[in-house]
Amino acid sequence: MPTFTTYDGTELAYHVRGEGEPLVCLPGGAMRASVYLGDLGGLAAGRRLILLDLRGTGDSAIPADESTYRVDHQVADVEALRVHLGLDRMDLLAHSAGGNLAQLYAAAHPDRVRRMVLVTPTAWAVDLPVTAEQRLTAARLRAGTEPYDTAIEAYEGILGGGVDSDEAWDLAAPLFYGRWDDAARAHCAANAHEQNEKASTAYAGPGAFDPPATRAGLRRVAGEVLVLAGELDGNPCPALAGQLAELFPRGAVEVQAGAGHFPWLDDAVWFSARVERFLASGR
Repeated sequence: MPTFTTYDGTELAYHVRGEGEPLVCLPGGAMRASVYLGDLGGLAAGRRLILLDLRGTGDSAIPADESTYRVDHQVADVEALRVHLGLDRMDLLAHSAGGNLAQLYAAAHPDRVRRMVLVTPTAWAVDLPVTAEQRLTAARLRAGTEPYDTAIEAYEGILGGGVDSDEAWDLAAPLFYGRWDDAARAHCAANAHEQNEKASTAYAGPGAFDPPATRAGLRRVAGEVLVLAGELDGNPCPALAGQLAELFPRGAVEVQAGAGHFPWLDDAVWFSARVERFLASGR
């Protein structure tokens, strides 16, 4: 398992899957170990995936100063990884909450990003929050069958502020996947021991974001950016993903049919082919 030392002396680990041109991958969670990304639906067949364990997750060390879990402090970790890998410019993929780290990195280092893929990304960094209405609109696309009716009821309770328990989240879990099959159940269950909850709480803490400055930085990103949304995902919904794509000079949005928040699990062949085509051609 390769490691490197970042700006404050913390030893960070990354995992390499596949061979070919490198693709640096930032996990979501927030602050979930990168193992949940797997091989991104077979994307490792043509790419050398560099799966970073963010500080305090997976095989990376806990920092001496745990305030550095805040996402803006982790931009320097991504830059230290680029330098460690010896890359002048890099292809970057980020999932979910990791999309905020990628946005902050691209705004701070626009000349270091060749192409970037944001997979079902949240966009707190640019003040595009997901609303409860957007989440529930997506959830209600599943209405009429189980386990989705029960999941929708639980999600309504969570988002309405009346219920916020592990049991309620477990009931709502099918809404986050395109298919609630054995693979999705196992993937969901693993989160409990793959996420650093303290780090997750600090990730988007006060002072983490300066949306006007980040938006201005993203306008300087010359490389192509693909924002990939799931048709059935409410976090973000496809329309909000489109708004994020518009912040980049060369941004585009693609909606994966039948996909939830983890689209490489829902249609691995489509997902990996679409991402590979974009990385190879920018289209």
